[in-house]
Amino acid sequence: MTQSWCTHPRVARPGWLCSGLGIATFSRHALSTEGSVNVKCFGCAALLEAGDADALTDAFVAHAREVHAWSYPEQALRNYARNYGEATERVSGDTERLPEIAEVSVYPMSEDRVDDWLRFFDRDGFAGNPDWASCYCLEPHVPATPDLPERPWRDTRGTVAGRLRNGSTFGYLAYVDGRPVGWVNASFRSEYGLYQLVDRGGPEPRDVIGVSCFVIAPPYRRHGVAAALLDRVVEDARARGALWIEGYPHNKPEPSDAGHFRGPRSMYEARGFQTVEVRERDTVMRRPAG
Repeated sequence: MTQSWCTHPRVARPGWLCSGLGIATFSRHALSTEGSVNVKCFGCAALLEAGDADALTDAFVAHAREVHAWSYPEQALRNYARNYGEATERVSGDTERLPEIAEVSVYPMSEDRVDDWLRFFDRDGFAGNPDWASCYCLEPHVPATPDLPERPWRDTRGTVAGRLRNGSTFGYLAYVDGRPVGWVNASFRSEYGLYQLVDRGGPEPRDVIGVSCFVIAPPYRRHGVAAALLDRVVEDARARGALWIEGYPHNKPEPSDAGHFRGPRSMYEARGFQTVEVRERDTVMRRPAG
């Protein structure tokens, strides 16, 4: 592989308007027309539109071959296009931040909350951001491989739902007025493939809760939802058998609310987390449990 796949978060870089392939409509508009689906190219930000998901995947592969010198596997490109296109039909368009919200309640993940979690990820968590809507928080547990850097979203969804039910993935849901509006993945580091190389001479991974990801619905961002989730992680850590809690904030997060999906460094510092290791993309921060 000569390129690195832009995994979560995938950042679409500005580029030229691509045209002339004769397979699909190309535009800069954010919304599909009625009866169509679209995908935004992560390489040049062109928006491809087609009548259905199958035509869209063909159009995206043709676009990739004609416009970009990529060596990504074709199946990964098809998965990306289908994931994005189907997400535009699935995710909510409710993105306007509310001026104020009611009280936030935080609950630990349990089998009877899996359906709430699925509804949140299916529709509200990535409202207005279909590019990220296929993640379902699997990446920290099972990083994508070079052979298939983009996985079908339905497979990812089913895998994580199973992990939630058997406890290998654990976290908390935040609710406002009975509606799930936020999530934090707070599994043990021993369950994360992404963090296997963190501080190898330090605490045993099974003794460390790793705060790997926050997802907050856009209308509820900057209202303290992530802080409430992290506070509950800290509060429950000892009872869960942990000795330590870690966070992994990005060193240079993307300049957007969603870009802080690891949690901002300042939020960890305010709760007594100390820097353990500065890595290429993130900083490992840790505090004792309890």
